[in-house]
Amino acid sequence: MESVRMGSISKPEENGDLVLAVTPAGDFNPPLAPFRERVSWALYDFANTVFSMNIATLYFAAWLVADLGHSNTLYAVVNGIASALVVVSIPVFGAISDGTQRRKPWVVGFTLIACISTIVMAILGQTGLPLIGEGVTGSGFRLPVSPGIALFGVLAAFTLANYAYQGAQPFYNAMMPELVPVDHRGRLSGMGAALGYVGSITGVLLTFPFFTGQMPILGAIPSRVIGFLRSAVPFTTHGGRVSTFVPTALLFFLFSLPLFFFCRDHNVIHGKKRIAWREAFLDVRHTLDEAKKYPGALRFILTSFLYQDAMGTIIANMALYAIFAMGFVKGSEATLFVILTVPAVIGAYAIGRLVDRFGPKRTLSWVIGCWILLLISMIIVPTRGAFWIVGACIGLIYGGVATAERPLLLSLVPDVEAGRFFSLMVLSSRAAAVVGPFVWAFAVDGLTPSMGVGFAYRAGVLTVAIGMALALWMLRGVPDNFARTAPSR
Repeated sequence: MESVRMGSISKPEENGDLVLAVTPAGDFNPPLAPFRERVSWALYDFANTVFSMNIATLYFAAWLVADLGHSNTLYAVVNGIASALVVVSIPVFGAISDGTQRRKPWVVGFTLIACISTIVMAILGQTGLPLIGEGVTGSGFRLPVSPGIALFGVLAAFTLANYAYQGAQPFYNAMMPELVPVDHRGRLSGMGAALGYVGSITGVLLTFPFFTGQMPILGAIPSRVIGFLRSAVPFTTHGGRVSTFVPTALLFFLFSLPLFFFCRDHNVIHGKKRIAWREAFLDVRHTLDEAKKYPGALRFILTSFLYQDAMGTIIANMALYAIFAMGFVKGSEATLFVILTVPAVIGAYAIGRLVDRFGPKRTLSWVIGCWILLLISMIIVPTRGAFWIVGACIGLIYGGVATAERPLLLSLVPDVEAGRFFSLMVLSSRAAAVVGPFVWAFAVDGLTPSMGVGFAYRAGVLTVAIGMALALWMLRGVPDNFARTAPSR
């Protein structure tokens, strides 16, 4: 991306909001925002990956499939509905956000919806469904509803929580170009991704005692401590995976507070009395046409369809793979995720530096190539020990996609239209998320009766590797607009 110079900064409003001048190309190249604001923005990655790890990856799927005995297909259905809701609504909201240049209110609203919905999952799961599975220590009071109705409520709440978690992402991403100059985007993106994986580790460590009464690696916690924790946090007294839901919601909310309080929209358009809803709906249709104005933008969005499909599918089902294909038991899959996330913290920030040095396209190509090799290795490794090694390598590169894709998209489109194009990329990835889990579920549920569980789950991983290979081929046609800029202070 060519360097752009910052024009004058004006203060036209009496409320003191600074309005950033915009270059003719529509890009921002602001000075560094205050450190507190940049860290607060990055901490939201910490917060939302607590939800991503605990609900979208580790506990909910295993609770639904391994503990309650439901199918992979049911899990794919609720994931698909959440993604379909994103496909329908988020691009429209992104167009409205671009019209006002307001991002933060959307992040705050979606975060609160996700947290509240997660708490509803816990309430219905503990009072309306059987308390069975690993870690469960007792029974509790029951709501006067049938298990079928309670299950429907849990699935509806999960769908809403998952939708809201995903819905906040494009608005959060679109805040970034107002916080740092062009040549600092990679490192800020990398900082966010690195903190995200610290959040993953922290989320598991702080919620695991509610699951089994133990800490990963360290072992059992004194019963008095567990008793105090479970009495202090509601709907956790009976243990099991369902008891991790409320602590997860509280952690998500707590670590989002710095963004709520210290970040702001720097380029708000004031004076508009009416939101042009109809025009916003029409604008969604035009965004695809306008993407053709910016070489490579549409192809990159289609590329993101493939790699996000692959990543979303493998992460959503990794806990099930560890349990059913590799034989992890008694919550040991949580220990696996904690240990394998440590390399992700290092890798995410290191890859951010590579983005600033070699450019986002080259870096993303390297990351996707590594994904392909590691997924194939994951299929062929015969033992849990070898699986740990492959998993550690996956952890090292996992944050690389998010770290590189944000600067890459920003190198292809004007910053002032970032909200719409991030929303369009979410549209692409969420459409993929409707497809990927179903391909996985059909492979696993379809092959299990005839070929066995181990073979079926490995076949599921193969579908993911194929998706990554197609993404790498598509990425080759995306222009590389990277150009070094003068170092910013």
